[in-house]
This record gives sequence, structure tokens and C-alpha cells, in this order.
Amino acid sequence: MTTNIDNLVVLFATTSGASGDLLGSDEKELIQLVWQVVDLANKKTGKLNEVFIRPKHLELTDECKEESGVAEETISSAEPLGNALNQFNQRLIAEVDGASLCLCTDGQLHIRQVIHPEASSKNIMLPECFYSFFDLRKEFKKNFPSSADLKDLDIQVMANYLNITTDSSADTSAALNVQSMASIVLALISEPVCYNFTHPERVNEKFETGTCSKMERVDDNTVIRARGLPWQSSDQDIARFFRGLNIAKGGAALCLNAQGRRNGEALVRFVNEEHRDLALQRHKHHMGNRYIEVYKATGEDFLKIAGGTSNEVAHFLSKENQIIVRMRGLPFTATAEDVLLFFSPACPVTGGKDGILFVKYPDGRPTGDAFVLFSCEEYAQNALKKHKEILGKRYIELFKSTAAEVQQVLNRYTSAPLIPIAPAPIIPVLPQPPFVPPPGVRDCVRLRGLPYIATIEDILEFLGEFTADIRPHGVHMVLNQQGRPSGDSFIQMKSAERAFMTAQKCHKKTMKDRYVEVFQCSAEEMNIVLMGGTLNRNGLSPPPCKLRRLSPPSYTFPPQTAVVPADATALYQPQVLLNPRPMQPTPAFYPASAQLFMNYTAYYPSPPGSPTSLNYFPSHTSAPTLGAQPGALVRMHGLAYNNGVKEILNIVQGYQSPPESMALVNSLCGQPSSSDALVTLPALLSAKQSLQDRGHMHLGGPFLDLQLL
Repeated sequence: MTTNIDNLVVLFATTSGASGDLLGSDEKELIQLVWQVVDLANKKTGKLNEVFIRPKHLELTDECKEESGVAEETISSAEPLGNALNQFNQRLIAEVDGASLCLCTDGQLHIRQVIHPEASSKNIMLPECFYSFFDLRKEFKKNFPSSADLKDLDIQVMANYLNITTDSSADTSAALNVQSMASIVLALISEPVCYNFTHPERVNEKFETGTCSKMERVDDNTVIRARGLPWQSSDQDIARFFRGLNIAKGGAALCLNAQGRRNGEALVRFVNEEHRDLALQRHKHHMGNRYIEVYKATGEDFLKIAGGTSNEVAHFLSKENQIIVRMRGLPFTATAEDVLLFFSPACPVTGGKDGILFVKYPDGRPTGDAFVLFSCEEYAQNALKKHKEILGKRYIELFKSTAAEVQQVLNRYTSAPLIPIAPAPIIPVLPQPPFVPPPGVRDCVRLRGLPYIATIEDILEFLGEFTADIRPHGVHMVLNQQGRPSGDSFIQMKSAERAFMTAQKCHKKTMKDRYVEVFQCSAEEMNIVLMGGTLNRNGLSPPPCKLRRLSPPSYTFPPQTAVVPADATALYQPQVLLNPRPMQPTPAFYPASAQLFMNYTAYYPSPPGSPTSLNYFPSHTSAPTLGAQPGALVRMHGLAYNNGVKEILNIVQGYQSPPESMALVNSLCGQPSSSDALVTLPALLSAKQSLQDRGHMHLGGPFLDLQLL
């Protein structure tokens, strides 16, 4: 906005620490303000003014003493910052006598990095004149574009360029700088330059909340990550920490952890790169008693936290100048009327029911979270006093929230799976023909070591040019038994050659600061892992058989039926049908009617237990039994004293050994030996397989040694 200015107030600030380009970066306090008024209409300067300030910590660095020439005795008797600013404002108003004025400083640091941050930390209200100023370096560069780069400009360089001789009679370094700046201003407004100071820079008085769309473009050079925030911090607290720098509308986004709680980090978006660079200089400055770490971030990071697509959220947040309070731990049956009654009458909700936003899962189930709008700070503070009061039969947690947090919570729950933990088996699922290509074709790749927060989009971006070679619905995330990401995924490629190239080019590339291992594999190996098996350096292990401890011989089981229909056996490769006994089709953990919120077609979680319809033990006489088979004797050496038939059954489970075929070798005293047992397995192949799989293992305490007799 163009402004007609009568007087330019050349201002120079001195702190008790660093000076020059590092001014304000060490969080030191103000000790001196020096200024001089330049009458733009009459092209003349006023008298030189100076005021000293007493800091809370009266300690000057050696650099400060050398550069400024100010002694500790001088500032020890000075006024504190609040009184000094009042003196500055009163003397300035008296000198200009009602005419318009604007500050002018050497660069951005004096106003943005020193005066505003310190006044904010000390809860001092600054005069209106400190919210607009001219940067003399930028104004000089506009007139003389052929001069030095903006980052290399300083008072001395500008004075030399204009052939201005500095007056060395000044008492302090700050006074000398102010006189030189006033001379530069006079040279700019005089002939032949005749420059007009018309567009001052503005300092935002308060942070504006707002929403951000995921489709919006965010410049990577405008975003920082702040780490180490107090857990109760709000976006206004973050704006206060960065006071003096202009944050974009809705540009403060608090980060949440996997449990939906604040993790002490925030992403902040500034209006331009210059303000971002100034924010980086506040690395390890303090918010209360905690120091805050400040690092660079990207626009993508900011959009993942603050970006949204929900019209409901946009409508909820469209009411400006509202204070948001988050409710956590609501009963699932809570209604808007219950929330209004909870807060009334001391803190009425803005808009009644329209001021309440319940957070729900994609299927409409409530999460126990809600956001409430209040029209003023007083109502919000009264609402927060109800923290941990009872609603229904549950206590409610209340926190001051932000628009970005509303968007982030909605994004998190909207994209979450409907069933976070796999329930009991419900329906059998047979692998579909597209998942079983001809045997021996290694047209898949395995990604190992993924970040737990990695999504399908992250994997596609990681693969880059090879994304075009992925089969439709060919990305399969491997989840653990708790339904959480395991760090592995399998990708089906269009050919073995493309799978080989993908493994060669993408192996140990970085995804979110972690390197990811990429291996070529086959669909058979992929299916085994998705069904609960393991694939590691030692080879492929089938899915584990997690039987209940069924040892008494009185258990009966229904007759065994055909496990896989004859017409479906062609879908399985020999590696999938585990020996020595056939497996039933792997049970799926989701009802047929449930819609999975995952970007892949089939999902095979590890089953919690083996099917109970297989004849592991002899059935009742009324039920058909397994025929007699030639057996082999296995010796188990290293049993503990308290081991019995039940424990031995657990070792040889899956090889259909009847309890009566087991014998504990007794000692001379008639007590069980601590080392031996004999087991008859129904087939020599089963015995050899048992020795190969379980030759050395734990049972209770010691190692067991299995020997074929």
C-alpha cells in the first residue's frame, strides 16, 4: 500500500551480544536505541537521540563492549525495556509534532529479530510505529541495481558507493551508524536520484488461522520444522515464538503422533524465503524454559499435516476469529446436545450445534474426539477449566486446538482401516489366479525396511520410473498380527526383467531418511509371506502352526474332509501346499461385506491359530482314524525335570504323533530323567523333517538335542 510519509526515523538497535549479520541470533537483550529523524519534505535531519536499556541479565559480551563502546556501569542505571520504549515514543511524537513518520533500519534484524521477539517474551506492547519500517538496504538496491548483492550490503558499502564521508566524532558506534544512514537517506531523496519512500514493510500483529487445500502449491523454501515444543502449545504460541516474522495464513500446523497426541513438533509456513531464513536463525531460542530446535522442511511435509479435502472441515473452520477447543475421550453415544449441556452456561458454543464437529471413522463410527468453537478467549478459558470433568461415565480431556490440528485429525481417522486389529477367522479365501503365475517366474520385488508411516503413494514415488511396470492392484503391504505395518511390502511387476531392473536400481534408495532394501522374488514366495511365513537369508519358512496345547488323548475331532477341491488344486504350487499334511485354505480376517480402506486387492494376515478340523490326534472310535504308518524312533535329549507328554506334543505338533507313542525315560529312582524322551513319529520322512526343523530348540530352559534312532 502506498503511503505518504513526512518523516523517516533512522533507527539502530544494540544488544548485549552479537552484532552485524548475527544480530539477534544469540537471543541477547537490548541495551541501546539510537535514532535520528529525517524530514523528507525539507531534506534535513534532526538531532541525534539515544536511550539506554537495562536488561534482566546484566552481562555484556566482549564483542559487545568492543563494537558498541557501552560500559556495564552505563546500562546498570538505565530504565527497563518497557520504560525505554515509552521514552522513545514520547520523544519521537514530540519531535515530529503530528506529522506522519516511518522507521528505517539497516536490514531486517533490528525490527524483526530483536525488538519484536524481546517485547513478546516480556509481554510488552509495542508502539504502532514498530509494525511498519523501511529496509534501507532494499531501498538502496532498488535505486542502484548494479551495486553489491543485497546480502553483501551494509552501511559502509552504501556510503562508499555514494561517496559519503562518515563523521567520526560520534560517541558510540551506534550513533556513527545512524548518522551515516541519515546521510544515505538524504542522498537518495536529493537530486539526481529523487527517490520516494512509499512502500514500507509490514510486521503482522497477529497470526491468522485458516485452512489449506492438498491441491495448493507450497514453496519448499518457506517451510520450517520446529521441534521441542511444550505439549500444550497452540498455533498462537508458535506465532508468538516467531513474532516479528510473517507466517502465512493458517501456516502453523502442530504434528500428532500415531496415537493422535501432539509430539512436540510443528511445521510453520512463512510468506517468503527471507522470513524462513530469519526463522532458522532462532534455532535453540527459548519458549518458556524450553529451547526450540528449528530445521528446514518441505512444502510436501506441510501439506501432509495441514492439507485437507473435506468440505465439512472447511465449512467448520470458515468462521473466523474463533477459538478451537479439542475434546477427547467422549462417550461413543455422546450427542451435540450433550456437548452443549457440558459447556453451558459459562462458555456458550459459537453457533450452537454448528459449532461442534464430531470426528468419525469412514464407516460413521465415532472416535471419541470432537472440536468446539468459542467466540472469545474468555469463553475458551472457562471451557478449559472443565478439563477432566465427567460427561456420561467418562472424564473428558480438553485442549486448546488449531485449524491445522482439526484437519490433521480428520485426515488421520478418515484414512485409517476400519478394523485396526484382525479378529477371528470368518471366511476362507483362495488365492485368485492372477496371484499365481507359472512356477519359477521371479516377477515380484520385495521392499524391506520401509518407514512405518509409508503409504502406497510413498512407495510409488520411491519406485519412480518403474511405477509404470506395476501390475494393476499389484502393491501389497505386509501387516503384522496386530494389523500394523511391518516395514515390508511386495510389488508385482509386469515381467521378471522389470523386476530385476527395479531391484538393481532401487536397492538401498532412501525413503523418509531411511534406506530401503529391494529384492527380486517370486509370487510363490510373496504368497507364503503374506500367509504368515518368513523370507530371510536362510530361505523360505512356511507359516507357523500355532496350535493350542491339546495333549490329553480324550480329545475327539470330526472326520477329516478334503481340504482343497480337486478343481482348485491347480491354483496352488507345491511350495504352497505344505508337507507332510495338507493345509486348509488360509482364512481371511475380514467379512465379505466389509470394505477395506487399503489400496490393494488381497490381504493375507498371519492366522492366530491352525484350523481345528485337522486330525492331529486319534479321534474317537466312532470317527475314522488315520491308517497305520511305518514309524521312526526319535530321541529327545535335554528335557527338564518338569516336562511331560503335553510339552513334547508341542514340539512335534503337525507330525501326528499319538500320545501313547511317547515314553519318558525314567531314572533308577523311578523319577523322570532330566534329559531323555523317546517319540515314535508315523513316518521316516516326518522324523527327518522334525530333526531338520527342530534339531536344536528351547523347551522351557535347556536346549534339546533330537536324534534319529
